[in-house]
This record gives sequence, structure tokens and C-alpha cells, in this order.
Amino acid sequence: MKLKPDWFLISMVAVTVLAWAFPSPGAAGGWMHPAVLTKAGVALIFFLHGVALSFQALKAGTLRWPLHLLVQSSTFVLFPLLGLLLNFALGDAVSPELKLGLFFLCALPSTVSSSVAMTATAHGNVAGAVFNATLSGLLGVFLTPLWVALVVQAGGASQPIGPVILDLIRWLILPLVVGQLCRPGLGAWAQRNKARIGLVDRGTILLLVYTSFCDSFKAPIWSGHGAAGQIWLIGGISGALFALVMIVMAWASDALGFSREDKIAAMFCGSKKTLASGVPMAKLIFGAHPGLGLILLPIMIYHSLQLVVCGLLAQRWGRQPASPP
Repeated sequence: MKLKPDWFLISMVAVTVLAWAFPSPGAAGGWMHPAVLTKAGVALIFFLHGVALSFQALKAGTLRWPLHLLVQSSTFVLFPLLGLLLNFALGDAVSPELKLGLFFLCALPSTVSSSVAMTATAHGNVAGAVFNATLSGLLGVFLTPLWVALVVQAGGASQPIGPVILDLIRWLILPLVVGQLCRPGLGAWAQRNKARIGLVDRGTILLLVYTSFCDSFKAPIWSGHGAAGQIWLIGGISGALFALVMIVMAWASDALGFSREDKIAAMFCGSKKTLASGVPMAKLIFGAHPGLGLILLPIMIYHSLQLVVCGLLAQRWGRQPASPP
């Protein structure tokens, strides 16, 4: 069993190092104009998502309500409650930005493409995975900033939620709707150019990651935090969080009498978090926060972990179609 190197994960490390070496172009006031780049990049990502989104496939997965309730409860209830518990337990062991980043990770919606692809590889309920991943992304536009605002306000800072949600609607939902309206004319083109669209999508995310870290390195927000030790700590926490949610989803699926196919979809969709939507949402929710690089670090680590572990599990389960996961 062999996993191919993921160029996107390698590129994330590369652009982070680039931001450390050359922070000025992507920092506030830099020649890349990050404020404009952010909103244009976010709009482009979600427009392409809208063009590629097939509501026919979404419609096929609507009937399995126990599966949908379990996945969405994991994504927007279980995960945020675990995030609150982590914030309380960590105390002063990590910086405030990393604590906020850990909670932001827990409040994010699930992934779309990788959840569906891995469910298909493992011979799970693909229609259910499409429905849940897409529904999660739509709910996350409202629920993620609400959870973040709750935690920020509990910490004594103010986070006006109205302007944030309006910004998310303007730069996420509206381009998604426009993309969906353009689908009759562009849908076939999008299907033929799926690989190129994916390249543009990931390239835009890498640009947003670069500009996010530029301000953090220029501040410099990293000094005095024991960066290497805290990265290892976040990695360990991410691994424990992922394992715990996977165990809970497996147990809940068995308790609810799910079929093998539904259990696979529940475990993949209910345990994963989106970097593709997380980076644009962070740029809109936290704006020019100098600690944005630290806030994004947990989801970057978690994203890498879930790709590797879920990829291995999908291959294993795909070879054992008759066995329960």
C-alpha cells in the first residue's frame, strides 16, 4: 500500500516558508494588495464550486435523514463542544491565536471533494456523502461564524457577527449561486476541465495561505511562542481529535443500525474539516488579524492528517467490500 506525495501539501509548506522569507509582498500594504486579492480569490473559488456543483447528485442523497443528522451533529455540535473543552483544558499552554485556531478548526464545515472521493473508493454511500458534504458547506457559512463569535465574545473581545455574515454571503454564497446559475452553459465545460479547475482552486488557496502568513511573520506574532513545540502539540491534539471523532462516528453508526455504506459515509464526512473553505472563511472572519497564520495552522495540520489517514482507510475498506469498517 503506497500513498503518492500530495503536491498540495508540499506546496502549503513551500508557501509558508516563502511567507517567512518574503513577507512584505503579501502583507497589508504590499504590492499584491492582499485585501483585494482575498475577496477576489474567495469569490473565484466559490464561483467554480457553484459551476461544478451537481444538484442532481445532491438530490439523490436526500432520503437518508438519520445519516444526515448524525454527520451534521458531528460537524456543528460535537466538534465545537470538543473545541470548547480544548480551549478550557489548554489554558495558557498555547498562545491565544492557536487556541482560537483550534476552535476555528472545530467549527468549520466538512470537506466536499475528498469526502466524496474517499467514500467512493471505500464503496460507501456516495450520494449520501455528496449531500452531507454540500449541506455542511452551506450551513457552515452561518454556523461557523456564529460559533467563532460566541467564543471570541466569551473571551472578552467583541466580534460583530452581522457584518461577518454579510461578507460571507457576498463573497461565498453569491458567487456560489452565480456559478450554479451559469451551470447550464458552463457545466459541460467544467466537467471536461475538472483537473484545470481543481488546479486554479488549489492555486488560489495557496495564494490565500501565503498572504495569511505574511502578516503573521511580519508582526512578528510567532516570536516568544516556542513555535516548534507548539506545532508538535497542535499535531498531537489534531491526531487525538480525529481519532476520537472517528471512534464516536463508528459507534453511533453501529448504534443506529447503519448499513456498511452509510457507516463509511458517516465516518468520512463526520470527521473531516475543510481547508478549501476554511482559508477563505478565515480571511473574511478574522480580516487583517496579525495572528491569522497561527489561527490557520491547526486546520492545515488537521487537513494533512485526515488526507493521509482517510486515504489509507479508504484503500483498505475498498479492498474489503463485504466487511464492515
